[in-house]
Amino acid sequence: MTFKIDVREDGVPVRWTATDRGATATPDPDYRPAVLVAAREDRTRYLDWLADELAPDPKVAALERVARRRDLRADEPSPMLRVELDRLGECRQLAREVRARELDAHPPGTLSLYDVDLDPQFRYCLDTGADPLPDRRFERVDLSVPDAALAEGDLSALAVDGDPAGGSERGACRRVERVLDAADPDVLVLSSAELVPLLAERGVDLGRRPGYRTLAGASTYTSYGRVGHSPARYDVPGRVVVDRRSSFLLDEAGFAGLRYLVARAGKPLQELARDSIGGVLTAIEVREARGRGVPAPWQKRQTEDWKSVDRLHAADRGGFTFQPEAGVHGDVHELDFASLYPNVIREYGVSPDTVGCDCHDTTDVPELGYSLCERDGFLGDVLGPLLDDRSAWKDQHRADDCTPTERRRLDAKIDAVKWVLVSCFGYQGYRHAKFGRIEVHEAINAVARELMLTAKEAVEAAGWRVVHGIVDSLWVTADPDRDQRPVGEVAAEVTDEVGIALEHEGRFDWVAFCPRKRASGAALTRYFGRWADESVAASGATADDRYKFRGIEARQRSSAEFVAAAQRDLVATFDRERDAAAVVERLRTHLRTLRRGSVPPADLAIRQRVSKRADEYEGATRARAALERAADLGLERHPGQSVTYVVADDDRSGPERVRLAFEVDDGACAGGGYDTEFYADRLVRACESVVSPLGWDEGQVRRFLRDGRDATLSSFVG
Repeated sequence: MTFKIDVREDGVPVRWTATDRGATATPDPDYRPAVLVAAREDRTRYLDWLADELAPDPKVAALERVARRRDLRADEPSPMLRVELDRLGECRQLAREVRARELDAHPPGTLSLYDVDLDPQFRYCLDTGADPLPDRRFERVDLSVPDAALAEGDLSALAVDGDPAGGSERGACRRVERVLDAADPDVLVLSSAELVPLLAERGVDLGRRPGYRTLAGASTYTSYGRVGHSPARYDVPGRVVVDRRSSFLLDEAGFAGLRYLVARAGKPLQELARDSIGGVLTAIEVREARGRGVPAPWQKRQTEDWKSVDRLHAADRGGFTFQPEAGVHGDVHELDFASLYPNVIREYGVSPDTVGCDCHDTTDVPELGYSLCERDGFLGDVLGPLLDDRSAWKDQHRADDCTPTERRRLDAKIDAVKWVLVSCFGYQGYRHAKFGRIEVHEAINAVARELMLTAKEAVEAAGWRVVHGIVDSLWVTADPDRDQRPVGEVAAEVTDEVGIALEHEGRFDWVAFCPRKRASGAALTRYFGRWADESVAASGATADDRYKFRGIEARQRSSAEFVAAAQRDLVATFDRERDAAAVVERLRTHLRTLRRGSVPPADLAIRQRVSKRADEYEGATRARAALERAADLGLERHPGQSVTYVVADDDRSGPERVRLAFEVDDGACAGGGYDTEFYADRLVRACESVVSPLGWDEGQVRRFLRDGRDATLSSFVG
């Protein structure tokens, strides 16, 4: 199977096919990529004009009139001009030239272009039908270098598959060469793709053939107000390069999940591993659309349908929310709709080609009155296999004979699909989504809200009281003034009524909802609770997993591990005592540990994503100090990347305010200690989150610590 496609300097693609003894390379000089161009229905004659314009272009290998559907809602194909090109990398250049010619000669919007911005390896597989997944496991080697050594171009600290490679640059390079010869890997997993040019400078070729290519330089971008960074990308002949820094999916889904998505999307591993979740979903959609005779649009111009003020007001709403009551609630059951939004798409036929169709004049979507076509929707066909596979894997995971190794493999695939399913709803409202429509986004929300209200009414009719609800989950407890029917029985009835499984996630002995700091009521997403023993046993979890945390410091990625661990311990005290004073007294233990200097500085490291260069920060922030320190140490950090640091002296404003993570060890902070009072403040805030459902705020915590009180003996128990 063709797991990798290289492109030679002359533009000829080379297919690398996995064999029992490695891989073989096969050039494909006859392959020609193609771009499609359509004209407005009343101006198809402009395709003849364009053909005459492009005929002399040396990039163009052939021109052909073909018929394709312009979009998912088109009943009949439209005439298009198929422009074949000599080289695989020239599609975007041609598209830009066509757009410039159009603007010079015709009104904007006269021409539409398709199949322009497909990744090269993905395009090749789509056009030729090549299967990008080998029928054997990927052989892989992991190469890593610490950030500090990488910044200095020092390969002496290089590790191969986690083991030190030799202690010197020469020894490390020889070790890499020996491992590559012995293992002949298909995949190189690199801590940074910068290892490719660094090793090449030392005479080490990472590919199955000599040399490497730079695919793209490093870049910074902004998406929905969030700054991101894309590191430089490199390619080596005959091997897949996976950069851990730019592969969200590798961290979240592992190789088992990546293999599954390669098979589902038909996209080779190197391109898929660096994709965003939206990119993976788009690849699956492009493949499905290609099978329906619909090419992938470029620079989609589809606009939002006209809406009255009333309809716009109804449409511009999010998911269902039920304001919880701050405090502690006992004996609470959690009910969740299984993959609610994806299942709404499939079970209710909500799709770009079905919402507001021309063949129906009905009001199928609650509140909004949109019609829904009865035909099978495109988006449901895209997501259906993912939903079915994930459900089957969950059943296998729950089976008594499922081994730990198999559970880990299933977890990876379940997580891979979860991320695609999570993104499919929001992606419909993304203006650049190739097959998205804002009306689909609105319709999914409207149907989901109706289903949540149906579930809410059903559990209340059965004698239960809803204490919280958000998007696809309900938390219910018994109404003391009424008799209750079994909650599982009610969930099964709702499932039968709405066609989407309402699952009994489990029972909590108690759940504590944290109050909002600047408004009344509880926060929607800040709570913690203890699963009942039977729910822990049913899930196969350990005793350490009996608590559920959402939104508090123990779940925040920016929290230092020491603070997160202390908060988990405070929750255990809360569970034993249900008394704020006992929890705060337990806090003293962690404060004493901190002030004795007994905390390993590595456990105090804070990871923060930076959005600017150091000189762009107006204030003297910790992020700025970390960036300045990184620069002083020769470590380049760009907007969109993360810095990890320990606060050394929070009263200072320059690079001495922090120490970077690689500067600290388990004994001391290089160049000085950590700022005890800064981390003490973080501990107090974490404690406040735990005691706030009992009515205490930060001021009361600090007063108790200052004044001193007696507490129960068990608050000292570890």
